Amino acid sequence: MSENIITLPLIPLRGISVFPKMVIHFDIGREKSKAAIDAAVENQTEIFLVSQIDYEIDEPNFDDIYSIGTICKIKQIIKLPNDIIRVLVEGVDRGELISFKSEDKYIEAELKRIKEPSNSEYENIEAYINTLKKSFKRYLKASSNTSISLMTIFDSISNYSELADIVASYVVFDENKKQEILQELDVIKRIEKLLILLEKEIDILNLEKQLGKKLKETVDKSQKEYYIREQIKILQEEIGEDDEEKKEIKKYEERINKLKLPKAVKERANNELSRLRNIGGFSSEGNVIRNYLDWILDIPWNKSTKDSFDIKEAENILNKEHYGLEEVKERIIEYLAVKQHTKSLKGPILCLVGPPGVGKTSIAKSIANATNRKFSRMSLGGVRDEAEIRGHRKTYIGAIPGRFAYILKETKVNNPLVLLDEIDKLGYDTRGNVADALLEVLDSEQNSTFRDNYLELDLDLSKILFITTANSLDTIPAPLLDRMEVIEVSGYTYEEKYHIAKEHLIPKLLKEYELKNEQFKISDSAIKDIINYYTREAGVRSLERVIGKLIRKSVTEMLKTNKQSISIASNRLEKYLGRKIYSFDIKEKEDRVGVVKGMAWTAAGGDTLPVETVVMKGTGKLTLTGQLGDVMQESAKIAFGFVRANAKLFGINEDFYKKTDIHIHFPEGAIKKDGPSAGVTIITSIVSALTNKKVRSNVAMTGEVTLTGRVLAIGGLKEKSIAAYRAGIDTIIIPKENEKDLIKIPVSVKNKLNIITVDHVNEVIKNAIIGVDTIV
Repeated sequence: MSENIITLPLIPLRGISVFPKMVIHFDIGREKSKAAIDAAVENQTEIFLVSQIDYEIDEPNFDDIYSIGTICKIKQIIKLPNDIIRVLVEGVDRGELISFKSEDKYIEAELKRIKEPSNSEYENIEAYINTLKKSFKRYLKASSNTSISLMTIFDSISNYSELADIVASYVVFDENKKQEILQELDVIKRIEKLLILLEKEIDILNLEKQLGKKLKETVDKSQKEYYIREQIKILQEEIGEDDEEKKEIKKYEERINKLKLPKAVKERANNELSRLRNIGGFSSEGNVIRNYLDWILDIPWNKSTKDSFDIKEAENILNKEHYGLEEVKERIIEYLAVKQHTKSLKGPILCLVGPPGVGKTSIAKSIANATNRKFSRMSLGGVRDEAEIRGHRKTYIGAIPGRFAYILKETKVNNPLVLLDEIDKLGYDTRGNVADALLEVLDSEQNSTFRDNYLELDLDLSKILFITTANSLDTIPAPLLDRMEVIEVSGYTYEEKYHIAKEHLIPKLLKEYELKNEQFKISDSAIKDIINYYTREAGVRSLERVIGKLIRKSVTEMLKTNKQSISIASNRLEKYLGRKIYSFDIKEKEDRVGVVKGMAWTAAGGDTLPVETVVMKGTGKLTLTGQLGDVMQESAKIAFGFVRANAKLFGINEDFYKKTDIHIHFPEGAIKKDGPSAGVTIITSIVSALTNKKVRSNVAMTGEVTLTGRVLAIGGLKEKSIAAYRAGIDTIIIPKENEKDLIKIPVSVKNKLNIITVDHVNEVIKNAIIGVDTIV
């Protein structure tokens, strides 16, 4: 083979191999490749095309492309939309890459042009060529390609290397194999590789033909079996062997006539029964029809329980089964009263929103008991498939109805109370949007004609009393939330947890463990200590688990020591439950400079949030520590800006920020803190530190501020107030806009707190910092 070294523009190809004498077009999008085409056209040169080893690389280096490619002539260039160029090229010779340099515009390659030897330079190559021609003809025949023109072109080619390349371009589809043949410079070895590939392809094509023939025979066999089955059916009728099938059909007829079905349902049932008669019970389609008939006859189309909207009885049930939650109970009673008065079920769907463990599910069960309805719970957490709601179409193998058809079948009435649990945790994927499917279910104007894909009949869901639960409203889609009336089930107070434990949880657990009241006694102080030091939650689920653990430990000790009973006092808790897990802040023993008690809301209820500020010589740097979120960091910056703007008012040197560094810290740095209610606390702490005046230790506060000092409303006042009271605080400062929320604070807590309402931060400072009232 003769070689000469040339320099040409290079284009790296993705998934394409070009052979010499081969005409092919491809699209170009990369800027360097476009520049290479422009350079080749401008300089009237050829271009070097070589495949990338890794298709994913956008700007390949020398090691990212193969060493052997094809030198090509550019025959045509077409500009396409989206800045794409289509290039038609013709392969000339093989080329071996020596080096390349990536200029700013395009890649320039130094390469060897590889000239193929003449036929005479190969000995005994005619035998290889004849074998290749025969194999290629067999391949064309196996692939049903009997193009005479193709064979004519093939026979007219005299150069053996070109002949091998033509066969490779027609037969080889795998790009790696194409590159392997392109890189084989020895023509005989190239033909050997092609012969192996040709034989494999011929075997695959012949196998595909055999499989196609067998498939046709199978279809013919199925038709034959159908005719034979029909003949067997006639013979069975003659000798009376179809009695079982007739009995089954008769049972279906009796059920259809006995049930008071809606007109459309009855017509559909009779049509399906007629099909079953004609098809017969031995076919696979007969089983599908039987399953469908069972479903539509099991749905309680007209069967319902008699509603009981006795609001007095409902109130008694709710009070008996749930302690506290007065606002929730009141809203539910109002809801039932309207239902009783209007005799209609149309109206908003109740959505109980609150932290885990506060009793949302048990409230729904109590409503079911109060209204004399069957109860069914459907968990929506993680449900991703829309077919869970609407059912599968019967065209699918193993199709089943949606969950609401199951609920009606299981409850055997058309007016149960259905709890849609965890509606805020719906899943999403390519199998449809579950939230969108629920829109029709929860719309009182549409759900009377809810269409199940499997039943293909309208289900009347308007008689169902729907109640939904969620931990948060943030993840509920807005259209779905619009169909629901939200009732917040906030966390229980300390006193409510105590009464729930004493009056509900302990009797329930004693019954579960088959103990009498005399066998297990626990003091009130022990119950309170369990709530304070062994649980930290908004609900009572953990409280129930801890008390259950305490009872199990007690039973174990009773059996080991042969005791008849056991009494638990506070001092014995650590023996059974281990060391205390939690603690809560208590008020400072003395007034201190820069230390202020804030009030915070958490998912586990209220808590106090101490803030500490110290000042030191420096250059006006503000340092914040304690794992603060973005909102609290902004609050601190607003507080610092307000103090700077009003320094003279508080008796602070107006240039303090030039010579003083301020460090604000929120203790318990391992716990993340965020929320829009710490502004007044931070300002009070900064002013106290800068004026060196003490903050009253019996005062706690909450509220966000603006740059002008206006105090904004906050949420969670009930939980915050209880936390302050529990910590020994007797005075709390709250925004004036939250006066309306004072009714939510338990009377037992509210009567023992001095509650000060403010609308400007100056009032906060007057009431919290000793001595500043004479300045402001």
